[in-house]
Amino acid sequence: MTVKTSDLCDQYPDSIRVLAPIFQDFGGKNDFEGRAFTLKCFEDNSRIKEISSLPGHGRVLVVDGGGSDRYALFGDVIAEDLVKNGWAGVLIYGYIRDKAALRDMPIAIKALGTSPRKTVKRNEGQIGISVEFAGHTIADGDQLFGDDDGVVLLNELSAS
Repeated sequence: MTVKTSDLCDQYPDSIRVLAPIFQDFGGKNDFEGRAFTLKCFEDNSRIKEISSLPGHGRVLVVDGGGSDRYALFGDVIAEDLVKNGWAGVLIYGYIRDKAALRDMPIAIKALGTSPRKTVKRNEGQIGISVEFAGHTIADGDQLFGDDDGVVLLNELSAS
């Protein structure tokens, strides 16, 4: 990523949205830039696994997991699929596992923390809907930028 979140805040002070600083970095990269692909699920990563096999086209997978720390929504197997399929990064309002393996993968992964327990599988989840966490609503297609300083987003109107 060549654009820094701090520079975007300087350039778009009235239209940029800065997510609350609640995320930790877990991937081999700390920065991403791309359009949001949104998904909402709770303690079930069936849809995340499904999405990970699709071409990413440089998008950022944005997962609203409700902030639950009881199950990890994401791990090394899904991360490998995302890397292979061209995703730019992952932003999870939830927890991940396989931290040691993830830090060696060439993808940015930002999440709340780690939990060793895998999710239940109920084939539930909503794809392509607006999600709300970290103080903001993120719509499918919003432009996201993440780096060591945080995560910001620009919607269609402010990105032009």
